[in-house]
Amino acid sequence: MSESALSQEELDALMSGGDIGDEPAGGGSEEDRKALENFLTGSTAMLSSNFAQLTIPDASLKGPTASFTNRDTILGELPIVVVVVKADFSSGFPGEHMFVMAEDTAKSVVGLMTHEEDVDLDEHNLSVVSEMVSNLVGTQITALSKQTGNQSLASIAPEATKVPKALVAFPTGDFLNAEYQLDLGDGNIRQLWEVYSLSVTEAVAYALNNDAKAAPSAPPQGASRGAASSGAQASGGGKSAMGAMNVSGSANVQAVQFPSLTPHITAQEQGNISLIMDVFMEMTVELGRTRKLIKEILGMGEGTVIELDKLAGEPVDILVNHKLIAKGEVVVIDENFGVRVTEIVSPQERVRDMTY
Repeated sequence: MSESALSQEELDALMSGGDIGDEPAGGGSEEDRKALENFLTGSTAMLSSNFAQLTIPDASLKGPTASFTNRDTILGELPIVVVVVKADFSSGFPGEHMFVMAEDTAKSVVGLMTHEEDVDLDEHNLSVVSEMVSNLVGTQITALSKQTGNQSLASIAPEATKVPKALVAFPTGDFLNAEYQLDLGDGNIRQLWEVYSLSVTEAVAYALNNDAKAAPSAPPQGASRGAASSGAQASGGGKSAMGAMNVSGSANVQAVQFPSLTPHITAQEQGNISLIMDVFMEMTVELGRTRKLIKEILGMGEGTVIELDKLAGEPVDILVNHKLIAKGEVVVIDENFGVRVTEIVSPQERVRDMTY
């Protein structure tokens, strides 16, 4: 080969649009990996507790083990068909974030959450998986807000899809893969993969390593997206109270100021909510349900009494767009029927009651 011939590395650089002599792109530092792994390990106990509430008391999450990887490597670890739940961060540390699980794992989780057997991953059951991941992401965001002081953290609404592994849209280049051990109470250990893009990993690690106490005037390259922001809301996980901070050349430590327990809506939130205030939604009060054979339905006539699955005096269900949100008791207002709300359904109960 002539001395003037290009090396393979130089050819690769030209093909990728880079300059000859450029250093190859790195895959993330060990310091960043440790920071994320330590954070995720510290929040796993809460994730496991919430997961057990959604499924069965014996279910648990363990781990995770975090490592930098790429598309080709992780595809070798995945089964042929997987369920992917996109949960990208939309603010705070914006970037790609997702959960991946085997198809059979998703079916087992849905079965425990809906108390059904032999479930199919149709649109409804995929929404159940999305609800589960939404709960996990909300817990993580709350913990991350507390540790970094970044209270503008939010994610998109998680959305689950079932696809062949070759069609999974992983982040380009290297990314962080956190692998959990999932136990559904049957002794079989399953894997749950959580993926962070490199930009999100660097930004979160930077915030964790600085502990939101002494941020320099300019964060390092790669950590500029969301490394030092402040706000009011953590999506899906609740609010966290942090001490006031003056981010300048030095930290100004002040006493912790806890917010009022009175519900408060910021001006930005009020503006966002006002966009949908005039949207109509169907509200239904359901007295009860029953199932009948077709021949029984055809045999109904005037005077037929239909027995429902609710006891006399039991609270009725209040549904919005066919989703259970509350329970109440029937009242009479003048000559009209009404319902008095007695209980707001929690997210865990809402998932368990998704039977259709």
